Amino acid sequence: MKIIKPFFSFFLFVSILSLSNGCTTLPNVSEVIDEAPKAQEPRQIVSSKGLLSPQKSKAIMERLERSANPTDILERHNAVVESVTESPLTKGNKVTLLVDGQAAYAAMFKAIQNAKDHINLETFIIEDDESGREFADLLLQKQAEGVQVNLIFDSVGSFSTPAPFFQRLRDKGIQVVEFNPVNPLKAHGHWLLEHLDHRKILIVDGKVAITGGINISKVYSSTPFRDQDKKAPLPWRDTDVQIEGPVVAEFQKLFLDTWHKQKGPKLSERNYFPDQKEAGNALVRVVGSTPGQSNRIIFIVYMSAITFAEHSVHLTNAYFIPDDQILDAFTDAARRGVDVKVILPSTSDSRIALSAARYNYSELLKAGVKVYERRNALLHAKTAVIDGVWATVGSTNMDFWSLLSDDEVNAVILSHEFAIEMEKMFAKDLAESDQIQWDMWKKRPLWQKIKEAFAHLFSHWL
Repeated sequence: MKIIKPFFSFFLFVSILSLSNGCTTLPNVSEVIDEAPKAQEPRQIVSSKGLLSPQKSKAIMERLERSANPTDILERHNAVVESVTESPLTKGNKVTLLVDGQAAYAAMFKAIQNAKDHINLETFIIEDDESGREFADLLLQKQAEGVQVNLIFDSVGSFSTPAPFFQRLRDKGIQVVEFNPVNPLKAHGHWLLEHLDHRKILIVDGKVAITGGINISKVYSSTPFRDQDKKAPLPWRDTDVQIEGPVVAEFQKLFLDTWHKQKGPKLSERNYFPDQKEAGNALVRVVGSTPGQSNRIIFIVYMSAITFAEHSVHLTNAYFIPDDQILDAFTDAARRGVDVKVILPSTSDSRIALSAARYNYSELLKAGVKVYERRNALLHAKTAVIDGVWATVGSTNMDFWSLLSDDEVNAVILSHEFAIEMEKMFAKDLAESDQIQWDMWKKRPLWQKIKEAFAHLFSHWL
């Protein structure tokens, strides 16, 4: 969800000044790939009991390889990712796909209602509307029951939410942190307005985590997979996942690290890292990025996965304003015979972002990338499934803002069974989308081309 409109002009002006004075380049992923080990035993597969032996790790990866068509995603890509992150690949997880806002909210409410020890919630936007108040009331109820609730919200994302909304939570014992306050007098250190917390994470009792692209707002409350009243606002189409198992500890680490960096109040003594039991068969890696020259890990993860894809790349993304490396990765994959399909919005809450995305269609289409635009919904999802075995769901958009300036988080799931569920969801969105055909696209009006070219000038700030 892009920045609230009344605040956008000021925000964009300050951000352009800030970014133009800072380091705004993305890493050269070709160099990262060249420097990574070409082949190695998986050295970071972790179970509920700790680090596995190389022999057990190898056996797990071989079983996974046999479940799908041969692909370098499982060996070379893994080696690249392990060279840039300490976040381990963790076995024994149950991953449930939450295909839209209704499913995600139902899962979140159930998890919160079942909480016994603590609830940690980190979100970009929490609005003072029906959905926001429903969440607030439930969190207050659990706090009154003795469950400690800790909340991080982004100051810019929740700019329109009135202060009394959060004060009500604080007054009843909920610990609340405002991430990087807009007001410099409230800043927790160096004031840097363009640094946003775009993550969406719910952690309950250290055993269940829900993450993805869904904020807390009524726009997610209706289903995007049915005919809508033309007079009603477009429903938002987004996706989360619920994860149970040992990898939840990695989400917890990210939350607590953000809490401490933002100088949040001392946390109550709770069992944030309980003993974990294996809950399923999925291998999961939690990939968190924060601004910094050496910490653009999600960008490297995406680039590497697309580079090593051999069969299919199916991407759904809300704000697709890629740099040249990402464009090259997509077009190169299509030219070598990979089935590359991308589903993008036909309508957006940011018209300039939509035009900037369309600027890239010509290059993609000429290379053989199949581009689709989702109709009857405002597409906000950030998901991908590659080669029938690699999938990701998270908060990261394919734009410069997400990749350079935000705190983001994605779950990367290695599981043939989960990839099948992702492909079903992708096919369902595809059926609700219109394919952009090159023969028609190249005939679009001149005014549209001018609008796209103008929007492209601002790509680094979208």
